[in-house]
Amino acid sequence: MPERWDEFKVSSTERQVVRALGSIGSATLVSRVVGFVRDIVVALVFGAGPVTDAFFVAFRIPNILRRLLAEGALSTAMIPVFSEYFVTQSRPEVLRMLRAVLALALVALGVTALLGIATAPWLVTAIAPGIAEDPARGGLAVLLTRVMFPYVVLVGLAALAAGALNAQGRFFASALGPAVQNVGMILAISLLASRVDPPILSLAIGVLLGGIGQLLVQLPSLRRSGLLVLPGSQFRHPALARLLRLLLPAVFGLAAVQVMVFVNTLLASLLRPGSISYLYYADRVMEFPLGVFGIALASASLPVMARQAAARETRAVADTLNFSLRLAAYIALPAMAGLVVLRAPIVRVLFERGKFGPAETAATADALAWYAIGLAGFAGSRITAQVFYALGEAGTAVRLGIVAVGANVLAALVMMAPLGHAGLAGASSVGAYVNLVALLWAARRRLGPLGGRALVASVARTLAASLPLLVWCGLAVLVWPGSRSLLVDVLWLGGTIAGAVGLFWSASVVLDLPERTALLRMLPRAEPRSRPGA
Repeated sequence: MPERWDEFKVSSTERQVVRALGSIGSATLVSRVVGFVRDIVVALVFGAGPVTDAFFVAFRIPNILRRLLAEGALSTAMIPVFSEYFVTQSRPEVLRMLRAVLALALVALGVTALLGIATAPWLVTAIAPGIAEDPARGGLAVLLTRVMFPYVVLVGLAALAAGALNAQGRFFASALGPAVQNVGMILAISLLASRVDPPILSLAIGVLLGGIGQLLVQLPSLRRSGLLVLPGSQFRHPALARLLRLLLPAVFGLAAVQVMVFVNTLLASLLRPGSISYLYYADRVMEFPLGVFGIALASASLPVMARQAAARETRAVADTLNFSLRLAAYIALPAMAGLVVLRAPIVRVLFERGKFGPAETAATADALAWYAIGLAGFAGSRITAQVFYALGEAGTAVRLGIVAVGANVLAALVMMAPLGHAGLAGASSVGAYVNLVALLWAARRRLGPLGGRALVASVARTLAASLPLLVWCGLAVLVWPGSRSLLVDVLWLGGTIAGAVGLFWSASVVLDLPERTALLRMLPRAEPRSRPGA
């Protein structure tokens, strides 16, 4: 029997998920903090207006392709294939497979980048016709799009490295990559904004520098794992056919989510200038808890469910899904309450300086409230979708994603008239919950009972534990000084959040919530050393 690459053995499913969550969540936390620093710098230097609208439109195009062709679909397709090879194949065969996948990825990503550069004017017109009609903003968006499109190649290679590491239970280096990305953008603004024309071009250059860093930061882990290889010419390797079979439906499944982004960007471009930027800044705040816990949980659960699916342990897959959803709700529900109530102070502390004034704060806070309402839906749908990727049935996620897109579009058309850009944020939340309900329905049909009663009971307990937090935040907002001193606002907001977290944690102890105990397992513990010869 060949030597197996099955290095990732732990005592239980929950332990696997929680330990992986600890690695991914801690690295993501660093990334989000650095990301906020980046957004603060962007808001300080460029504000929120026509110029930043052009950048965010330009960045959204390669960023969406990154999620479709690289980070999202490629990762979800790779991990089941890589996991099977690591468990069942010899080391030489694993390396041959990696070389073949790397070569195919280079060709596909390179062609995509060249096509994007050539068709940039049409892409900008398609995603933001309101901006394309303005020669100044449209021309700037096209220029920035062309500068940033090579980022697709860099981040695609980084995603390939992450898939190989994650399949072996190594998460930290790949999760730290976005932090390096943000550092590159901050440095580029600081060093180049006053030296290039237009100054916003420095931010586009920073995206490329960050993409290089995101790849380089994973090379040491790849070398230590023995997975650092050069591309090969084995384009007929059997793993490629299976990878493509999983990749194509995964692309369409994630495309459904990105269509929502396209629709919201298109509609926002028809609203008053600055609307795209307000939605961007609000989304960045909402994605802090979503990334640190929701998306991190989805990333942590996929390799576990892929191994269970490969072993035909469908009951175990359902149990992993139930546990991951309960843990996600335990974080998402109190975070949702806090973000809605504290939306204005949070946006003010993070962004209100330089060209980002009180009017921008109010508009961004409105969008944040509606995004935050959908936090549990965003997290839950990402986690539940992993079931179908693990089972190799991504087509189910595609069909249900189309339903969610339809709900998002309909809600956007209804809500944007009375609520403006905030209505578009609310429409995204509607689409997320529709997606979650549809995915859960399909998962139950495929796997059998999902432990619905336990899940509902867990949500009810979490809501009860969140009540003291909600009251505390509401009372705090009533006495918010709203001073012109940043230090006073920072101290007030920090104290308010610390008190809210303390109250929620204390209520969790009183109510004996098992999710609290599960999160404690993320803390590092000294493992007993085995005795020589044992």
